[in-house]
Amino acid sequence: MSDSDAWAKACAEDLEAEKARRRADAGAEPGSAAEEFRKLFDAVADKVSSMRNPLMGMAAQGTVQQLVNQAKAAVEPVIERNPQVFDHLAAAGNELLAAYRSAVEGHETRWTRDEPEDPRKESRPDRPEDSKKDDDGPGTGQHIDLD
Repeated sequence: MSDSDAWAKACAEDLEAEKARRRADAGAEPGSAAEEFRKLFDAVADKVSSMRNPLMGMAAQGTVQQLVNQAKAAVEPVIERNPQVFDHLAAAGNELLAAYRSAVEGHETRWTRDEPEDPRKESRPDRPEDSKKDDDGPGTGQHIDLD
């Protein structure tokens, strides 16, 4: 075995060992979207159930617990029967986020650089078309670019 092969093999082994160490430090890998939703729902339900407010009477606390139990009873069958729906919802959310980022990326760049939104539409008082008033009606007198 040549030195470069030994070096590549040692690097690959070190990389795998580091990945395993990080996985152990981070805990379990995230599960499916349905499992993660169930964990989130359980955590929220536990937090709501554990809130003890001295202003709320025992009847109100019992009502909150009853609502949490009813919500769990309604959600569990949906998660059990349709776990793939949550995967689709997660994918759709990622697509919406990507579309949003794409739509606003240019605007954010201009905002952070204090650039005008469209340099062609920047008002310049030295141009006669920008300095005159439009008295022909209630419109703004600005050109609307439909392209």
